[in-house]
Amino acid sequence: MENRLCEEPVYAVPYALVGARLERGERRQWRLCWPPGWGMAALVLVLALGLGAGAQELAADLTDLPLEALMELEVTSVSKRRRKLSRIPGAVFVITQEDIRRSGATTIPDLLRMVPGINAARVDSSRWAVAARGLNGHFANKLLVLVDGRSVYLPFYGAVFWEVQDLLFEDIERIEVVRGPGGTIWGANAVNGVINIITKHAGDTQGGLVSAGAGTEERGFAGLRYGGKLGARAYYRVYAKHFDRDEQVDEDGNDAADRWHASRAGFRLDWTPSEVDAITVHGDFHNEKVRHTQTRWQFTPPYALPAMGSMTFTGQNVMFRWTRRFSEDSELACQVYYDRVGIRERGLIDYSLNTVDVDVSHTLRLCERHEIVWGFGYRFMSDSIGEEFLVDFDPSHRRDHLLSAFVQDEVAVVRDHLWLTLGSKIEHNSYTGVEVQPGGKLTWVPRDGHTLWASVSRAVRTASRAEHDARYIGLVQDTGQGFAQVVTFEGNREFDSEELLAYELGYRAQLTPRLAIDVALFLNRYDNLWTSEPGTPTFRTTPVPHLVTPLHSDNRLQGDTCGLEVAAHYRVCEGWRLDAAYSYLRMDLELDSDSNDPRGTTAEGESPRHQLSLRSSLDLPFKLELDLWLRFVDELPSLDVPGYVTADLRLGWRPRHNLELYIVGQNLLQSHHPEFTAEYFSMPSTEVQRGFYIGGRLRF
Repeated sequence: MENRLCEEPVYAVPYALVGARLERGERRQWRLCWPPGWGMAALVLVLALGLGAGAQELAADLTDLPLEALMELEVTSVSKRRRKLSRIPGAVFVITQEDIRRSGATTIPDLLRMVPGINAARVDSSRWAVAARGLNGHFANKLLVLVDGRSVYLPFYGAVFWEVQDLLFEDIERIEVVRGPGGTIWGANAVNGVINIITKHAGDTQGGLVSAGAGTEERGFAGLRYGGKLGARAYYRVYAKHFDRDEQVDEDGNDAADRWHASRAGFRLDWTPSEVDAITVHGDFHNEKVRHTQTRWQFTPPYALPAMGSMTFTGQNVMFRWTRRFSEDSELACQVYYDRVGIRERGLIDYSLNTVDVDVSHTLRLCERHEIVWGFGYRFMSDSIGEEFLVDFDPSHRRDHLLSAFVQDEVAVVRDHLWLTLGSKIEHNSYTGVEVQPGGKLTWVPRDGHTLWASVSRAVRTASRAEHDARYIGLVQDTGQGFAQVVTFEGNREFDSEELLAYELGYRAQLTPRLAIDVALFLNRYDNLWTSEPGTPTFRTTPVPHLVTPLHSDNRLQGDTCGLEVAAHYRVCEGWRLDAAYSYLRMDLELDSDSNDPRGTTAEGESPRHQLSLRSSLDLPFKLELDLWLRFVDELPSLDVPGYVTADLRLGWRPRHNLELYIVGQNLLQSHHPEFTAEYFSMPSTEVQRGFYIGGRLRF
């Protein structure tokens, strides 16, 4: 039998949700059977779609598995080992390939909107603010994002640049979203959550795939993939994709200059040279160009000039992973990757970063009651930053080292019912030195289908390059005295790590064969949060006389956040499923008595207090699929962004097992609406428009 150790497991999770089913009578005639109470509504819907009652068959691959399969999902992002969701002591949400296919989403941040506790807001056509459990922003810095275990968290600004996080959606197996600290396993910057995007084994993507589409906002997109076999034990795939997205609009509905296009290509090879070894090699190459309007500052009137700009992102990465299974109780994994990122905009930034990362982990069962995961890692980062007018870094070249080690022990206190997990990660970084991130978790399974869990853990976010070394101009304004006032943001070599102590409690259950729920409560206590403290103004005479008012990075904000997150999955009947997600967030931040941060505690109003998502997935006769996604997001008072309700609608048709056609409407309830406002570099925010697109995919 062929061994595929490094393959991430594939699970047929029931997405669906068929609201009607076809039954055959004694005379071999077909008739529609609707669940009680839904007959008239369903009939109206069917007639409106022009289907009638003469349907002859459903799609051959209807997802009619029971919801119990949700509890059997295995995830790896909590402890670096496979664990069924029913055994996970944490707030975890898994976005499956079927969720992705039927969502109608075209970006990864769009997909994250279905996760409770995640706020994904669009700043303009290409930029996003994505965070877990509050403290959101364009440069949200407390969410660690991984692609097959490779970190895409950028130490430059301490954030994830969502503009470049793109993959061929058909190659994604699942997205594991862990809300809450992950520092015990993943280290610094996994403060409020971890997102791990896991791609498919090359053996599961054999043959060819072509996907393409176009629309009003999605001006055009296309993807091509081909997978094959090399000998008896090796599989490969190669892919390429391109998209072009239209510009959004300003608050008056006028077109904004923020069009966005990108190209990407990559490969993956999976090889099992022996019964105990598995090797994976994969890599990507990408290029993105983003247009935007930027305020350019000058020291003479008029001080602010709007200017058209374009930012180019380039990147290449390659990863090697080797897994060896010594026995059923012992497995070793070694991973090495190289990643290069480049960001360039004339007059603003010229940045490149090279990263080499080595990670080794070992899973070992010492006895029936102890299972240990331990490991160590090393990361080397070398960057280069050109001197530009708006942004200046000192030094302009830097080399940083990150050393780490971790251990985690899962103890079966009561066999098959109660587990205690204790662990810690120790790191040494080039900014703040040694950081320790311990954690403890308790899992109780009183009976099958019911899980209670609790955890206490510490996590840190280390300083970014900008907070440590940067100086950039944030504002130039007239003083009324014949010279300009220049407000600068400046780094602080004494900037400390931000700290979190988190308390969590959760309940996950299969209440009935039709209903599954997942509830999480949390209390986060933060210390040493970032502030910008005014320094002493100085008068300078070059290049022209002007007054400089510096704002220095510091750690003078603290506070608590608490909240509730609920996910529910209800199977109305065979082929119709409802998925709901609700989150509540309360923030209470306070500046230190010696802080003069002009922003105060505005961060409290930059994340929504309430969010609600409701998805309906319905399989219809004639091999049709109807998906409706309703969302409510509360207001952001600090950013003057009102709350909004919107909806997406997808109608799909699968006339053959290898062919799919679909039409999607996005943000249907308004012509345009704001979701977030820009925080830095005076880039005007734009509003999300209503959009439609059609597309299809063919496998061969």
